[in-house]
Amino acid sequence: MLQDWDAIVAIGCTLPGVEPGTSYGRPALRFRGKTLASTTAPDPGSFVLHIGLGEKEILLDTDPATFWQTDHYDGWPAVLVRYGTGAGERIAHLLARAWWDRATSAQRKAYGERP
Repeated sequence: MLQDWDAIVAIGCTLPGVEPGTSYGRPALRFRGKTLASTTAPDPGSFVLHIGLGEKEILLDTDPATFWQTDHYDGWPAVLVRYGTGAGERIAHLLARAWWDRATSAQRKAYGERP
């Protein structure tokens, strides 16, 4: 179970080239100059995960206890994720997928298939 931002950072930093940084002055995970996840969520019990819009809709529909959004995030390729919901493996998978989607061809080849 991912209880807090430190757990997200620990998982994210296992991905090649991912490092802690900031987004809008708040702690974030960055890769190739882009934000993968950040603590800019409007609720301190959640974080922002940058994902594709199609995936976002599926997550909102299938697990609203974990994934949610506000009007601010409607239509944006990012979803709010609650800590401590028991969806840790799914969240780690989505973080790896966000990394893969931003990776270079060489990085993707070295990593393998899209998570």
